[in-house]
Amino acid sequence: MNELLNVTRRKFKSKVETVDLLLSQLPYELVYTPKQPKPGLFEIRDEKDYPVLYSALTESVDIFITGDDDFDGLDLEKPEIISPARFLEKY
Repeated sequence: MNELLNVTRRKFKSKVETVDLLLSQLPYELVYTPKQPKPGLFEIRDEKDYPVLYSALTESVDIFITGDDDFDGLDLEKPEIISPARFLEKY
């Protein structure tokens, strides 16, 4: 959530209100991201992204919404990794 809001403020200042409205209306559940996740569950280019996806896997997240290309091409059954635009289109 923090990263979404920080990136929106930094890159899409005119969309902060829209993101805030979406988050206020979209049902979601927050999960904890540990400081030191267990290594080796998967490989990802940017090691800073590992804890985020680790949390999604271990907490059985259904849908992982991201605009980060480093998550493209990961062959995971769950969660479904999807871009924000594709999420809005599909759901």
